[in-house]
Amino acid sequence: MTHSLTPRDAGNLPALSAPPLIRLDAYVAEDGSTVVNGHLLEMGGTRPPNEAILDAIAMFARTLGAPVAATVIDRTVQQVARLRVHPDGSSRTIADEDDLPPGRERTAAEEEAFPPLARVERIIQHAQREELHAAFVLAGALREHLSLRRGAEDELALEARAIEAYLAYLRGDYMHSTVLALTVARIRCRTDLNRAAPEVARATAAWQRLWDEGQVAARGQELLHMWERLSAEGLLLEPSHQAMAQAVRARLERGSLTGSHPVSAPTPAAAPAAALTAGQGPVAPEDKPLKPTRRGLRRFTRRPGRSAES
Repeated sequence: MTHSLTPRDAGNLPALSAPPLIRLDAYVAEDGSTVVNGHLLEMGGTRPPNEAILDAIAMFARTLGAPVAATVIDRTVQQVARLRVHPDGSSRTIADEDDLPPGRERTAAEEEAFPPLARVERIIQHAQREELHAAFVLAGALREHLSLRRGAEDELALEARAIEAYLAYLRGDYMHSTVLALTVARIRCRTDLNRAAPEVARATAAWQRLWDEGQVAARGQELLHMWERLSAEGLLLEPSHQAMAQAVRARLERGSLTGSHPVSAPTPAAAPAAALTAGQGPVAPEDKPLKPTRRGLRRFTRRPGRSAES
């Protein structure tokens, strides 16, 4: 069951003492599922996501009696939009360079109003009720916004990505789970090698479910590189991790014997991966880049009184 966002629910409102123009956040998944401040919206038939987002944000503005800001990540068009929405329902978009920079104090204020850990708890509640689609979309929204605000290497952003990877695994989307989990492992190998082994193990568990030989080879080479690095550093301590490392090598060697994929020669995808774990290149290269915001995006621009809730 999804959550319908209403301004009367105190848990959905920013703190009254929050600074002016505190940002709300919204997210549109590739399938059109829409999230505002960690709540999945009831779309009601064929209602466009941008209209649902503007209505929800306008409710906040009317409740607070002041304009509010919002950052919208829209994966249907690979774009991030910066909005200003007023109590009368009017809205406009601004360019990235015109937006107020987050800054440490602003980020802290925004996350105090809408705590990431409260969102994680909501995701877990959906998962416990076996509402895996809702949990997965909410985890993706949280990960995207934390990565945008704090960076992909931030601890909270990493945790959200790990949760999203696990939910993808539960849904049977093992390719997506492998990619997400590998990114977490890659970042751990760059930033905190002592904590990397469990993340590499989680990525290996998802990878073991893959059937596409090309993906098995490419992702397996990266996993093997990680396990070998952990072994060289004396960090391959758990017997289960040692068994997983051996399982990766054995599977790649079986593929090599059948001609599916060689072990000795890194695939094109594996070579950059080795550089990434060594600290070069983008942190999460598989994250699809977002287009910069333009002023006056029509789908997020409204005249006064145009809110459906007016």
